[in-house]
Amino acid sequence: MKTILHGIRYFFWIIKEILAAGFSTALAAFRGESGITPIVIYYPLRVDSEWELFWFSTSVTATPSTLAMGFRDTGAGKPRIMLVQAAFGSNPEDIIAGLADMEEHVAPRVKDTPVDPSQVLWEPYEDLRDATNPDAADPVDAADQARRRRRSRRARTGRK
Repeated sequence: MKTILHGIRYFFWIIKEILAAGFSTALAAFRGESGITPIVIYYPLRVDSEWELFWFSTSVTATPSTLAMGFRDTGAGKPRIMLVQAAFGSNPEDIIAGLADMEEHVAPRVKDTPVDPSQVLWEPYEDLRDATNPDAADPVDAADQARRRRRSRRARTGRK
């Protein structure tokens, strides 16, 4: 019974979130400056069952302006990471707090393990197209070049 009640409450909560984000996104589309500043968030997951991972990632993707891009294992003793792209990333900590709230709605048991938004990694989305000639951009080649630049920077700084 508790699971059924939780499912019903979650259903109405996620519908409210989808509608609110949808209206916000639609309004942004009609403004001259839409505020689109995409970022990628490396969100440390507190949920761990396949069912919870499914519902959390699906909920993120169903909410306008966010997309769950996949999961990454980080090693023994560390939480799995979900990559999230957010279109309106001018305040990453607010987005991360929203993800934590959504995760707690999916699985209320995770409230006992708080997420500090200031400690969650994120980075600006990097447009890999050639700005001077977008038609000539090879996205695979551009992604490979970006990866090589990151590796080169890491090698210079001694990070792995």
